[in-house]
Amino acid sequence: MDVLFDVFNQQHEGWLATLEVFGPEVGAQEEAHDLPFEGVSLASSGNEPETIAISLVRSPEDHLNHTIVKPEHVWVEENARLENAALEIESADDTKTLMRFRSPLLLRK
Repeated sequence: MDVLFDVFNQQHEGWLATLEVFGPEVGAQEEAHDLPFEGVSLASSGNEPETIAISLVRSPEDHLNHTIVKPEHVWVEENARLENAALEIESADDTKTLMRFRSPLLLRK
């Protein structure tokens, strides 16, 4: 899955993303709206459960990091132009994290 996330990160770095969480314990919550996407990564070490971390940029000094513990399923949704429109991750506790992409961030020179 690391290779999938590496390619995904290269294709979507800087895109504007909205991050939502849906689950039996938390209901439906929007954690971020139209923030630049920095990356998604898979981590596991020793006896710790596997996690997926999503990073969005609020400002150069402030990043939003969202962690999914014990991910079980990962889906990538494509739009009609076959571009990745969303990333959905379901964890062992039935919580779903949905990250939707609006457009790439245009960098000014």
